[in-house]
Amino acid sequence: MTATTTPPKAPSRRSESPEPPRSVKRIAFGHRMSRWDLKLSPYLYISPFFILFAIVGLFPIAYTAVISFMDWDLVRNSGEFIGFEQYGWILGNPKFWIALRNTFSIFLLSSIPQLIAAIFIAAMLDQNIRAKTFWRMGVLVPYVMAPVAVALIFSNLFGDQYGLVNSILQDLGLPAVQWHSDAFASHIAIATMVNFRWTGYNTLILLAAMQAIPRDYYEAATVDGASKPRQFFSITVPSLRPTLIFVIITSTIGGLQIFDEPRMYDQYGTGGPNSQWLTITLWLYNIGWGEWNFGRAAALAWILFIIILLIGVINLVVTQGLVRTEGTRTTQTRAERRAAARAAKLAVQSEARVHAAAPATTTGSTREDER
Repeated sequence: MTATTTPPKAPSRRSESPEPPRSVKRIAFGHRMSRWDLKLSPYLYISPFFILFAIVGLFPIAYTAVISFMDWDLVRNSGEFIGFEQYGWILGNPKFWIALRNTFSIFLLSSIPQLIAAIFIAAMLDQNIRAKTFWRMGVLVPYVMAPVAVALIFSNLFGDQYGLVNSILQDLGLPAVQWHSDAFASHIAIATMVNFRWTGYNTLILLAAMQAIPRDYYEAATVDGASKPRQFFSITVPSLRPTLIFVIITSTIGGLQIFDEPRMYDQYGTGGPNSQWLTITLWLYNIGWGEWNFGRAAALAWILFIIILLIGVINLVVTQGLVRTEGTRTTQTRAERRAAARAAKLAVQSEARVHAAAPATTTGSTREDER
């Protein structure tokens, strides 16, 4: 009787069974709310400003644009559409060009000296002097004063007959200046009021920018033997370029909208008998509330808005090339920069693919070792 022996079974390879699928986790409602809060809360925080601006700012602007194309009747609170006739009347009136000339003259006489004085005063306040807080608060006092009070005080100082300025000039043997009769003299007087009121405001802005400049620059310049004026023009002024652009743009907007000073320069408030100091905003006020013609006033307001917008864009384009920070200057063209950016993006994507394939390779080698 022969015994049959069954050969030993070879060890079977471990069957590779797929991992059981993970259970889908449900996102709780509280977690969703936290995600929505993270995404929506910034917009909710800034929404009050935009809501108020839409109510008290954007709506009046749009309403003024509609009125500028109408012959508006204030009694019936309605108007007849007449197209660009109001704009044609404004541009064809000689007073508009006189007001435009006076506005730019006062703007240049006030903004340029104001900017130079603000930089100089800020540089003095940035030094290690005694009673810093007192002097810094002192330069802001004219800005806190009411513009009507400033205009009344300076209009008396620049009086033609009994003004303090003419009295001092006559005591020095100089002839008196006709501050209200001569156009250029009246522009200087009004520009002096603007400079008195706004120089301190711009000084504090420039002072804050100066204090943000690292002191290591000045210490290194002192070690190299640079004098104070050389440090000012080589370190301080180049570092102030972004802030100077902001000050120039805001001064441009405010200078072209000047109203309080020419309005209170005399007792009539019409810009002088021959429109010597008539500005665009003052003429706008006279048309709207003097002649009760709101259609023409609205058209003039939009013309002024377009002028300010164009001047602001020109300022931005001219001064944009002056803003340079360390490491931003490059000799590459725009196409070369775009190509470099695309190459960097492709490199990042290929590196991500390598990292994604690395775990699969590692798992396969581990299983081969187990076999």
